[in-house]
Amino acid sequence: MLAIRLMQEQGIAVEGLNFKTLFTCCQDTAGQAAEELGIRVTVLGAEDDYLELIKSPRFGYGKGANPCVDCRIYMFQRAFRYMEQIGADFIISGEVVGQRPMSQKKRDLEIIGHHSNFADLLLRPLSAQLLPPTLPEREGWVDRQQLGNFYGRSRKGLIALANKFHFKNIPAPSTGCALTEPQFGKKVLDLVQLEPAAGSWDYRLLNMGRHFRLDAQTKVVVGRQKSENDQLEYAHKLPQASSTALLTPVNFQGPLSLILGPVTPESLGFSGGLLIRYSKIPDNRQPCVQVRTRHRTFQIKPFVSHRASQAHTLASLP
Repeated sequence: MLAIRLMQEQGIAVEGLNFKTLFTCCQDTAGQAAEELGIRVTVLGAEDDYLELIKSPRFGYGKGANPCVDCRIYMFQRAFRYMEQIGADFIISGEVVGQRPMSQKKRDLEIIGHHSNFADLLLRPLSAQLLPPTLPEREGWVDRQQLGNFYGRSRKGLIALANKFHFKNIPAPSTGCALTEPQFGKKVLDLVQLEPAAGSWDYRLLNMGRHFRLDAQTKVVVGRQKSENDQLEYAHKLPQASSTALLTPVNFQGPLSLILGPVTPESLGFSGGLLIRYSKIPDNRQPCVQVRTRHRTFQIKPFVSHRASQAHTLASLP
């Protein structure tokens, strides 16, 4: 928002870009910011090659499963293609030198600009005076003296500038990306390491339910509330689904569970046991669970095995 307003103060028209991936949010926030700034915002979705970036980032991960440098390169490459499509002159970004430890150190900014292939057209208005002049500055399209020299993680100067511009809503300091969260990152890295052929369906599933690993070939996902039960059931019906069985309570109220991997007596017992573990069942009732695979439907009477009772979600594994 600040980078855009600095451009508007110099009479430069700006169009906003928001990137939507499997792991990001903030489309609503971006829309609100665009409305306050009086600009149009375009949402660009990640293409199929984005998953390959997640699986094998050239410049590594942060504390979670966040390949921030690779991700920024990817986004700027997409932005430059869009720039050419609409006839814009250059790209701006709200990055601040030293603000994000994974992607905004000076060296990181240089790497991102270089590998985006359009480094000389990438302007970072908030820290421009700390960086080499870009083409828009050298050519006089932008007055470099009116740009910022912000550095580091403190937001005091940024908030003061926002107040100067009379911004009504100052966003909280958040990346909006689940990959930066260490707990969610464990689920992603589990998938990357044990299921390298996993596709977008598998990665979308990481946003739903509790995930439990039985073995290298088998994982179980258990719903946490009714809305997630509905999501899991819908996901299981999709043609690209990797799930092999859906387990639902028959004579009690509780969550649903999905098996991803071979449907064996052990995986059925583990999945059914987890389902019962997260249900409240009267002591005098023998719980019954319906199993739907791709080819048949049947019922089982599981119990909470020692393994199911001791299971930890992937997000809590050491």
